[in-house]
Amino acid sequence: MKKLIAPSILSADFTCLEKEIKAVEAAGADYIHIDIMDGHFVPNITVGTQIVAAARRCTKLPLDVHLMIENPDCYIDDFITAGSSVLTVHPEVCYHLQRTLKLIKDKGARPAVALNPATPLCTLEHILPDVEMILIMTVNPGFGGQKFIPAMLQKLRQLKEMLDSAGVTVPIEVDGGIVVDNIADVSRAGGDIFVSGSGIFKTADYAQTIAEMKKRIAS
Repeated sequence: MKKLIAPSILSADFTCLEKEIKAVEAAGADYIHIDIMDGHFVPNITVGTQIVAAARRCTKLPLDVHLMIENPDCYIDDFITAGSSVLTVHPEVCYHLQRTLKLIKDKGARPAVALNPATPLCTLEHILPDVEMILIMTVNPGFGGQKFIPAMLQKLRQLKEMLDSAGVTVPIEVDGGIVVDNIADVSRAGGDIFVSGSGIFKTADYAQTIAEMKKRIAS
């Protein structure tokens, strides 16, 4: 499976967001990752549909939109209309997870599920046919710039084994503390799509950073 880089605009300079998005696109980004936080499900408030729509006008790259919000079903239409390519939800806030995933797909986006560090893999057991991506959080969500939790490498390995045993081929996305120095370990553990915020946007040369990341995951 192709390995992809998804810069998270949570760490971008919002005073020149279009410039930042175009810069990482030119630097070799494969997705643009957008974190939506509501101050309830996670202890932070970020952006909404207007930023997704603005990002859609800035780039043709897929928009990987991560809903860290309560009652996500109420907002699926709005986020897909705004331009989301992938829409990721958390099982803790979906009363009927399979129905939510089907709704996302029926509305024209790719459905994905995110698991927080303490959320067990068994949560996925009965919805694997309904997901087109699985996101493993390697920090507790809410804030950018956190340190990668090393124990999540084993969780990635176990997820990879689970998918192989079930004969399911979907990309595993990893988000939280991804930097040049640990991306190879995360790749070897099973990661396919690597979300990095400060690991890219807080570096001096986006192109050099993304190129080095791709070099390390290729090796």
